[in-house]
Amino acid sequence: MTITVIGHFCFDVIEHPSGDEIHSYGGIFFSVAALASLLGQHDTVFPIFGVGKADYDSLIERLKAHPNVNTSGIFKFNDLTNKVRLIYSSKGKRIECSKNISEPIPWKRIRPFLESDMILVNMISGFDITLETLDEIRMEIREKQTPIYLDVHCLACGINPDFTRFFRPIDTWRRWFFMLHGVQMNEDEAASISSERFDDATLAKHILALNTKTLHITRGERGSTVFINENKNIKRFDIAGIEPEKAVDTTGCGDVFAAAYCVHYLKTKDVVASTEFANKVASFNAQILGSKEIDKLYIFNLEKDVVQERKA
Repeated sequence: MTITVIGHFCFDVIEHPSGDEIHSYGGIFFSVAALASLLGQHDTVFPIFGVGKADYDSLIERLKAHPNVNTSGIFKFNDLTNKVRLIYSSKGKRIECSKNISEPIPWKRIRPFLESDMILVNMISGFDITLETLDEIRMEIREKQTPIYLDVHCLACGINPDFTRFFRPIDTWRRWFFMLHGVQMNEDEAASISSERFDDATLAKHILALNTKTLHITRGERGSTVFINENKNIKRFDIAGIEPEKAVDTTGCGDVFAAAYCVHYLKTKDVVASTEFANKVASFNAQILGSKEIDKLYIFNLEKDVVQERKA
């Protein structure tokens, strides 16, 4: 099994209400490490992203912890690696501040790695790829009908002069969400994605009419909702949240939700069961600070859908 994952890499600086500050790899690293931990040793993850040349060697060394990650799609650039500061309030909300956002990943970097069983596009910065590049991906894999899963993430965010991010409508959302296996967004993204301010059911109706199979709306500790298009009949499934034993940091939970869904779906082709599994993995991710321990976080028994911590 092979999964290609596309999106921007960054350094996270996470500020918690307690005053603690966590520095760790962020952005697409969460998706890559989760995929590597959930897939088998004979499977392959193809990450496609750039990193500042000063940080390249240390990142590649870190990824050696995962023999099933093929790093040939990771490239150097001369500019600084993107840095994201995440400031959490006591109510669990956060302010995101992004500097040094990388240029969009070029099509020529992506094209050699599309011989995969699934393609995960995670719009970490919102500028990870252009709409034209997504169209190129769709055209390239059309005959093989390779599923594409799109995590909206910061595609739904603008940037203020002080580099803080804010939610805003996407005028071209119909083109972005056309002919995909799945679209994932959180509640804030779903509420802002269209200037028409659709409710969840209406948004699902519009997106699934675009020849896209599933819409996932994640709701944090309250679980998630998945809408499925089955022969033009839209079905809704509300998946209950799973309270972790000790939640310490929700950073990256959406990223690992997407990764876990893709792995489970490729193995089972069951949308609802894969969404339930993704909830479990995201819940586990909330028990670690940043991405420092994500490499050894997950093992699972697929037949029983059990997720537990990997022992050192």
